[in-house]
Amino acid sequence: MSDSREHIMVTGGAGFIGVNFVRRVLATRPTVSVVVLDALTYAGNGTSLEQLPADRLHFVHGDIRDQRLVDRLLREHEIRTLVHFAAESHVDRSIDGPDAFVATNIDGTHSLLKAAREYWLSGSGTPHRFHHVSTDEVYGSLGSEDPPFTERNQYQPNSPYSASKAGSDHLVRAYHHTFGLEVTTTNCSNNYGPYQFPEKLIPLMIVNILEGKPLPIYGDGMQVRDWLHVEDHCRAIEACLDRGVAGELYNIGGANERPNLEIVGKLCEMIDERVGASSDLASRFPDCPASKGSSSQSLVTYVTDRPGHDRRYAIDFSKAAADLEYQPQETFDSGFSGTVDWYLENEPWWRGVMDGSYRQWLDSNYASR
Repeated sequence: MSDSREHIMVTGGAGFIGVNFVRRVLATRPTVSVVVLDALTYAGNGTSLEQLPADRLHFVHGDIRDQRLVDRLLREHEIRTLVHFAAESHVDRSIDGPDAFVATNIDGTHSLLKAAREYWLSGSGTPHRFHHVSTDEVYGSLGSEDPPFTERNQYQPNSPYSASKAGSDHLVRAYHHTFGLEVTTTNCSNNYGPYQFPEKLIPLMIVNILEGKPLPIYGDGMQVRDWLHVEDHCRAIEACLDRGVAGELYNIGGANERPNLEIVGKLCEMIDERVGASSDLASRFPDCPASKGSSSQSLVTYVTDRPGHDRRYAIDFSKAAADLEYQPQETFDSGFSGTVDWYLENEPWWRGVMDGSYRQWLDSNYASR
């Protein structure tokens, strides 16, 4: 296959961050075509890729652990850039079943690295980039007065999820230093925005408010996260592909540290305001407290904290600011307002991804990353 376009592969491109990245790349880079490889597990949704230009998007339903498939796709599409999002990423699920996280996050990443090494480094080699998307959770937990994580922090993962991501980070680093694979890694803070599966804190709370269901808060709700809008994250990854130095890590944050309880309160306030002022929304969501003149804060329910729950994450992204010219563009108000509006405007999408079996799991396994 040979044409004038640049061909990139995106693993996990039907998942939350992946689909936002694919949409952004196709919108901002008219000479790029994208090959999406996704296993379409519960969190992957092919409908999120609908209405994208068919001549520039090639979707493959497959597993990143299938090295033969990955090798074939790299060669057939002459891939020079691989952006690796595919991962099991929900901490609660990793506590219930760690095996899937080791299989996907460690074995899957290793499969991709092996295929990339074989294709890109055989013979005289070819210009390439393997970009690995990771998390701030690999650094462990911070105290309330500790400085934010930098790229020099020691890895201290505290959950099976973060441990599996730490393992994948180390493999990516090793393939650069041992074999010369041109890699970059970004460690991001908590993402939020459109197309996020309703098990993570923000979409879960939005959906539960609209349906009048309890808003489960782990412990005292004062676990602090740095909230990063997915569009800002995607901008940072693009910048890393353009300006990142091979072998380097870059922390990507949103400059938006907030406790979970404040996040839930803000969502309640925004939805109460919108539903209370709209007869159409009140009709669509009759179980929402605001539809009945009540406050959604009444739904807040404190539940037993989950095992090993990290108290605080915070990101120092000064390296990315200096080297990649990265700065988050979404503020707390703009990002959360836009996200609430997106879920109100896209009810068919989130209802479509929440089937009966998942709803049953969700109701018995409280979610708050």
